[in-house]
Amino acid sequence: MNIDFTFSDTIAGYVTGYSQEERWFTLETSDKRAFKVNLIASTYARNVQNLTEGWQDPGDISNFLSTEGQYVFAYGTFYPNAGEGTATFEAQQLIFPGKEPKTYRHEEQNYWITQIDSIASSYLKWQFDYPKEEINYKNYRTMLHLGGAKKGDYLQETDTISRMVYGFASAYLLTGKDEFLEGAELGTEYLRDHMRFFDKDDDLVYWYHGLKVEGQKETKLLTSEFGDDLDSLPMYEQIYALAGPTQTYRITGDQRIRDDIDKTMDLFEKYFKDHEGEGYFSHLHPITLDAREDSLAHNRARKNWNSVGDHAPAYLINLYLATGEKAHADFLEYTFDTITKYFPDYENSPFVQEKFFEDWSKDQTWGWQQNRAVVGHNLKIAWNLIRQQSLTPKDEYLAFAKKIAELMPEAGSDQQRGGWYDVVERVQKTGGKHQFVWHDRKAWWQQEQAILAYLIMYGVLGNEEYEKQAREAASFYNAFFLDNDDGGVYFNVFSNGMPYLLGTERFKGSHSMSAYHSTELCYLSAVYINLLITKQPTYFYFKPYPNGWKDNILRVSPDILPQGSIYISEVFIDDVPYTDFDAYGLTVKLPESEERLRVKVQISSAK
Repeated sequence: MNIDFTFSDTIAGYVTGYSQEERWFTLETSDKRAFKVNLIASTYARNVQNLTEGWQDPGDISNFLSTEGQYVFAYGTFYPNAGEGTATFEAQQLIFPGKEPKTYRHEEQNYWITQIDSIASSYLKWQFDYPKEEINYKNYRTMLHLGGAKKGDYLQETDTISRMVYGFASAYLLTGKDEFLEGAELGTEYLRDHMRFFDKDDDLVYWYHGLKVEGQKETKLLTSEFGDDLDSLPMYEQIYALAGPTQTYRITGDQRIRDDIDKTMDLFEKYFKDHEGEGYFSHLHPITLDAREDSLAHNRARKNWNSVGDHAPAYLINLYLATGEKAHADFLEYTFDTITKYFPDYENSPFVQEKFFEDWSKDQTWGWQQNRAVVGHNLKIAWNLIRQQSLTPKDEYLAFAKKIAELMPEAGSDQQRGGWYDVVERVQKTGGKHQFVWHDRKAWWQQEQAILAYLIMYGVLGNEEYEKQAREAASFYNAFFLDNDDGGVYFNVFSNGMPYLLGTERFKGSHSMSAYHSTELCYLSAVYINLLITKQPTYFYFKPYPNGWKDNILRVSPDILPQGSIYISEVFIDDVPYTDFDAYGLTVKLPESEERLRVKVQISSAK
């Protein structure tokens, strides 16, 4: 192709050569393609800048560019090649992922802790004007503009409140700041008071879709308001209603939360589960609670990733961490066995099959999905399989996770610019590449799945290719998704990393975004990097109610990690050193108390 026009773009790769005198360097992309990058008089550079930080000046860029293997993002302009073999590329901006050559800021001990503190603080400010005003969930809005502003009448969605509660609880676990726990507990209480329906006849709990507020009028909405799920009870909405309360339960041991979780799980078992086959249905009729009701139309007797796979990351792993109960471990194993049995489809595509009919035959005509892949769901499976592998190790779990990790970079990542794509055709290709369904933009939550998948796979399995993929994904996310002006993270960026700020993708709060994925990424990145990779001790915070835990045993494992890989190195209760704990059992025997205790636990890597 003879390029006879200019265009600007980003190239990401590793430095292979540098001429300070002639002002150019060469780099090799993730998939080993070579580029020459020319520097101009106005070329400037920065290091990755965490939230709350000012501009990060790298100083003399020759220190970085003269280091072979240095990872760098170069944004600049391609000029016409005028018949030459390649076009000329001149860089206007360089971004380095670390403060020193061949370092990565996201591997710093407190990097993700600082980030989750900032994100949680932003949502407290945007939603409640905290600390100027008290935290009051009557003021909560699903929709938040780019800078956190609200407007007019509103719908309070159960799932987005729950997801924000998850963010506050996770921020407390890593920082111990009381305002985050207050936000989590008040949000959980609000969900119980306004969004929960207790069926006394069946002894079950359902969660409303949301609360519509028009002036002084409040209307509870049981069924979903969204086109894909309209007038039904979607499984994923019930699942994510538990995300925030369950993470809060880990901290507090509040038995009212446990009761709600148990009764919601009973709902799953009684009505969503396919008792004649395997797995769980994705939707129920709101009156008959029958998944086979004809009026469910395209959602009749369907199963999908959400109905089977979302249990583990949304609430079930966190519930198991809190309880250690065999029933929760068994439920986890059942979901992963089901995923491993039915989702692989490698004879036809590098991507898993995500939607199914009742008998697990493929549904490739449903709505927007058709025969398409959500890239992040594949990575989410790999990430969670490796978690489960440390609980119930199976050869098929490990093989499946490795298969995903091997195939996804070529099939779903941008090996030219960095980052991971959104929705692509599972089979249909153009020029050897899976076609983009709507666009080539990159969503924040899909970057999270890639980062966590490759971090835990490197931390547990030690393959250097996993380290490379984790570093590339985390570097792209931290270079381009952090909003250093208004706080929080951007919903979407263009393929080149520039923020995409149109429509609902401009917002910091929406049906899809509410401090969940961004804080989950922070929490688990801190866990995987500090405890599995760089071997740095990390503090975790709890504040249990009196007699909240059976036999006063507080379980403090931060995630499901390989047995014996981490241990409790010290404990403080109300800031006083405390020694009654099982270091490798990751439990603390709480003293008898009529007051809530503040428990600070240092967890270290068994190097």
